[in-house]
Amino acid sequence: MTLNRRHFLGTSLATATFLSAPAVLGQAKPRVIVIGGGAGGATAARYMAKDSEGALDVTLIEANPIYTTCFFSNLYLGGFYDFDKLQHGYGTLSSGGVNVIHDLATAVDAAARTVTLAGGQTLDYDRLVLSPGIDFKDGSVPGWSLDHAEIMPHAYKAGPQTQLLKRMVEAMPEGGTFAMVAPPNPYRCPPGPYERVSMIAHLLKARNPTAKILILDPKENFSKKALFEEGWGRHYDGMVEWIGPDFGGGNVEVRPDTMEVIVDGEAQKVDVCNVIPAQKAGVIAAAAGVTDDTGWAPVDPFTMKSRADENIWVLGDSSAQGDMPKSGFSANSQAKVAANAIRGELTGSRVFPAKYSNTCWSLIDTDDGVKVGASYEPTAEKIASVESFISQTGEDAALRKATYEESLGWYAGITADMFG
Repeated sequence: MTLNRRHFLGTSLATATFLSAPAVLGQAKPRVIVIGGGAGGATAARYMAKDSEGALDVTLIEANPIYTTCFFSNLYLGGFYDFDKLQHGYGTLSSGGVNVIHDLATAVDAAARTVTLAGGQTLDYDRLVLSPGIDFKDGSVPGWSLDHAEIMPHAYKAGPQTQLLKRMVEAMPEGGTFAMVAPPNPYRCPPGPYERVSMIAHLLKARNPTAKILILDPKENFSKKALFEEGWGRHYDGMVEWIGPDFGGGNVEVRPDTMEVIVDGEAQKVDVCNVIPAQKAGVIAAAAGVTDDTGWAPVDPFTMKSRADENIWVLGDSSAQGDMPKSGFSANSQAKVAANAIRGELTGSRVFPAKYSNTCWSLIDTDDGVKVGASYEPTAEKIASVESFISQTGEDAALRKATYEESLGWYAGITADMFG
């Protein structure tokens, strides 16, 4: 099935077409605060404001006035997408009934139901939605910290880091070496590490064809591995080397000052090193007291409500929900379930059964697109995959091109669904 902007929006609206909002329970408008203006937070805020028809007082707190999508940021690295097309403002959300505050949420008092902002403001809430994305686990890559991100960028929060990584790759010496320290599971995707390798290989093939790419990976397997390895062999023969845990990929140290990676005790000089550390929920989730020992925030699979606090919902990358990947598509899907559930609690409107879906596209080379996805349903234990699909090795060029074009339609659709 081809997915374009109209189909994506039509499907979204069909699953979120609710009955007209009844009168609010009580006199004052219930207050909902959403922290994080990405695929989860912006979508939730927009749907609650739109579908409640003014019955809810919805505030979105997002530090950045311009949001840069992680999805498609790899395509920018490969030269397939302009950086400014990754960037989106919040003006339409504001005009659609969402109170948008550009500030950093620094604290949550769950008992008092308040959020404190870096600018000093304190806001009250009846319900709180957390969709802050990811942060990094300190010390997960020996020798690296955020202090070294200008030398060995992570580029895993789209924006200046993404641009820095591209400049570094473009400036590599002839025949130089690019190294990626890949993350352990679970991790945010997109921007997927292996699509990123593909896009950097595409850039180097044109600019620096004798360059080498090393992937230092603690995982024995990764999503779409057979498809990527087939593509690397077809398009970038000999350029990409994947080093898994059996050969030292799980025993890596970096030395930013000397631009070295240490693999199983052996040092190797590199010209660019993309360090993608182990990840955890955005720090505000921990500050709100909704994360567990894993660093993620467990949620009720039927509503996305925190298992630790009945007045807090957690969406997207920060949530520990089961089988869904930490993708923008997933966050957008979860946001609609949460928005419906919150509106039902606060206004008495009808709550529909939760259904979730996800598709992750990857571009390997020009018009060589692949995808993986699934539909999901909630169980008592988790959000569980009930039906899945994946591109196959050996597909013809026409199908791969159609898959890539489908991803372009999805991007247009999801960003319209998020921001209006």
